[in-house]
Amino acid sequence: MHAHTPIRHRLNPLMAALLATLCGPALAQPTQPQTLGEVTVQSGANDDGYSPAASTAATKGSAPLRDVPQAVNVVPAQLLRDQGARSMEDALRNVPGVAMSHGDGQRDQVVIRGFTAIADQFVDGVRDDALYFRDLADIERIEVLKGPAAVLYGRGSSGGLINRVTKKPKFGETSGEATLGLGSFDFRRATADVNVGISDTAAFRINAAVEDSGSYRDQQFVKRHNFAPSLALKLAAQTDLLLQYTYARDKRLTDFGIPALNGRPVNVPASTYYGSSNAAQDDTTTSTMQSFAATLNHRFNAAWSVRNVTRLYDYALDRYNTLPSGTTDPVNMTVGRTRAFILRDEKGVFNQTDVTWRNRLGGLKQDWLMGMELGQQKKRSESVSGGADRVSIFNPIAAAPIIPAANYNADNAIPSHTTQDTAALYWQDQITLAPQWKALVGARYDVFKQQTAYDRKLTTLSRTDRKFSPRAGLVWQPSDTVSYYVSYSRSFQPSAEAFALSASNTASEPEITQNKEIGFKLDLLDGRMSITGALFNLERTNIKNSDPANPSRQINVGTQRTNGLELTTNGRLPGRWDVSAGYAWLDGRMTKSLATTGSLQSPTVAVPAQGKVAALTPRNSAFLWAMKDMGHGLRVGGGVNYVGARFTSLTNLVTLPSYTTLDAALQYTLGRWGVDVNIKNLTNRKYYVSAHGSNDNLILPGSPRALQVTLRTHF
Repeated sequence: MHAHTPIRHRLNPLMAALLATLCGPALAQPTQPQTLGEVTVQSGANDDGYSPAASTAATKGSAPLRDVPQAVNVVPAQLLRDQGARSMEDALRNVPGVAMSHGDGQRDQVVIRGFTAIADQFVDGVRDDALYFRDLADIERIEVLKGPAAVLYGRGSSGGLINRVTKKPKFGETSGEATLGLGSFDFRRATADVNVGISDTAAFRINAAVEDSGSYRDQQFVKRHNFAPSLALKLAAQTDLLLQYTYARDKRLTDFGIPALNGRPVNVPASTYYGSSNAAQDDTTTSTMQSFAATLNHRFNAAWSVRNVTRLYDYALDRYNTLPSGTTDPVNMTVGRTRAFILRDEKGVFNQTDVTWRNRLGGLKQDWLMGMELGQQKKRSESVSGGADRVSIFNPIAAAPIIPAANYNADNAIPSHTTQDTAALYWQDQITLAPQWKALVGARYDVFKQQTAYDRKLTTLSRTDRKFSPRAGLVWQPSDTVSYYVSYSRSFQPSAEAFALSASNTASEPEITQNKEIGFKLDLLDGRMSITGALFNLERTNIKNSDPANPSRQINVGTQRTNGLELTTNGRLPGRWDVSAGYAWLDGRMTKSLATTGSLQSPTVAVPAQGKVAALTPRNSAFLWAMKDMGHGLRVGGGVNYVGARFTSLTNLVTLPSYTTLDAALQYTLGRWGVDVNIKNLTNRKYYVSAHGSNDNLILPGSPRALQVTLRTHF
């Protein structure tokens, strides 16, 4: 038998949009575009409340959102606090067009505009695609850039990408906050955030969190901690240096959820667990993530500046799981389970150098961004599976099945070693064509090399992709309060992308995603309120399907597209109401495919993928959150979240029913002390929050009603 390997520790619709657009100028009041300060060393924590004025992800600079010809959603710090958000899943409920996947019980994973975003995670604009759960303790805000973004960020991002902006030191200030959170299902969490203004030229900040919680799911637990110190230095009047380190460790039950029966999730309590009866021993995931980043900014003069960021990371994962991924027998009322483990080790380094040039050429004001990215990732992966048994659908308590000894020597169990090298040049120009007209154009050329070698027997595989990724957009601003835009962008998804190459996909060309979008951005109430809308066509071509003439080989013949509408509103209404709301209508389908997918309910059948609705993509979804400042330190509010029916996979044979949940919140502050009370799923609605996306039997129930109380002190 394979010995348990300990975790390694080392540093290594459409009408609504038209009405809003037409009525906007009549309702709006004049305002000037807002800009943020130097984001490298300044936090700007709650300056904009629910309505941030700028985004760093959209242009790799602090660009006003009204100038960006693309949908960008920002989840700010105040909204994260008001909702008691504890995870990326909690945070991304505030972004229209985003749906949840349970990520194999080991990682943050969402579906954006109908396309999985497994590797489209970034931190401060640098790729962070390791497969783990991210803590929010050191996060200032979360930005979601919709549609392809390869022009700035390289491969991936069919539906969009997620950029976490970290908390950074602030000069001239010594302050801090500590919190203690307690709640239902043994929730226990403590955090600290301390900023020390050492001098006029140095500032230090440290964010830390520790959590030891239970769960509404049987046997589930979460034990994690996050430690993130940072140091900001003014090396000279025009030169800043930011140094950041993060250490995060997370251990929890590997939870794949529950099976389906007769086209719906099986009707069992939300707590029912289908893994090992001794899950703390058999079914755990432990991950460690360490990273170091150095960011140097130098401003030569008002026209020229340069920014260089280097990020190194080291990641390790030990995952052991028992899951109900086999067939469901509706006659004998049993479901098949399988047993497996995965061990991963990664280390990587990325370096980005950006030169900014502000000028007037041909009488036009222009902001140029010219950059280069170099990176290398080395990934080791070992996976063994094969233990199988069957358990009762309604009483699944049983010991984990044993993986046969022969499976440890099978070809698919041979450890792989993958190296991925990135080299890219990119440029972008923001042009003021006239006082009311602005353009954004850019392009990137990537050389992406992959090589996968094996410990024994199997042949080394490699391929190199060279891709050109363009972006273009036009903005019309007939007044200081409204912007209309049209845009086009493209990205590529190489074979394997974030994983090891295989003999079946090495010869496959990259898949190509194109996004065509029109939209508007409207400022109201002197900029305290914003409304945005986007209408888009997103299409991914060259999708790999198994060759009917040779099933061991994949060929590029599939097409998936999503037509959609997204609307958002954020900001402060009269009467001291802070409001965040959004709606998405998505029509996602596989329009061309040779693939078939297998059903899991006996008797099993092969289902053609062509014409099917994309997995985990509800036709309609919406959310509304509002908080009212009552004065005297008291704020009250709550929200509603609606998610339409979704299919668990491309079979379209299992449906997750639509649901609506209600949340409530209360905050009271007295001097340096405060208390936040959050009640989630107030009506105790039974619902299903996510599924796997490619398997009909791995469905995650949502939490019953839960109380969360957070005590705060400022100093």
